[in-house]
Amino acid sequence: EKSIIMPEELLDIVNDEDMVIDRQSRMLVHQLGLQHRGVHVFLFTQDGKMLVQKRTADRAASPSMLDCSVSEHVKAGESYLDAAVRGMKEEMGVDGIEIKPLIRFRMNYGVNDNEISTLYEGAVEPDKVKFDPIEIEEVNYYSTDELQEMIKEGNVKFCGWFVEILNWYLKKPANLKVLDLPALNV
Repeated sequence: EKSIIMPEELLDIVNDEDMVIDRQSRMLVHQLGLQHRGVHVFLFTQDGKMLVQKRTADRAASPSMLDCSVSEHVKAGESYLDAAVRGMKEEMGVDGIEIKPLIRFRMNYGVNDNEISTLYEGAVEPDKVKFDPIEIEEVNYYSTDELQEMIKEGNVKFCGWFVEILNWYLKKPANLKVLDLPALNV
């Protein structure tokens, strides 16, 4: 039996203006700290609760921590929007959701993890969600007030980026550099 070697996932390398300057394997990107692209989606129920995922314990990055509804790397040649749509499908099993871009920002996500990311927002119907059990342990729905309280109490671990993005979303000081706020008609 021949073992099948999976092609290494390629990511676009971008400069501080978010122009693509190179393309490298995901592994190398994180080894060398090359700046690449990411997307996040905040999905809310009709009554204003955010879909929050708990990452599985065996995830390489931020295991067992609470994360945005969707967090995804943008693959080489992919647009932010396409990555967000793919992430909603792969992680949450939902498609056809209309999302709007809120902000594009630059942030350090951890050791050697430098990203320019776009945050999107949309609505979700919980009964349509079928999350990926390999990457996600469980999903829950919280109001932003509940999330702030949980962060303050510190009993549950949150991904560092989720806290910063949430702070920005709630108009509090956040450790990210805003590159632009998309025009509302994008």
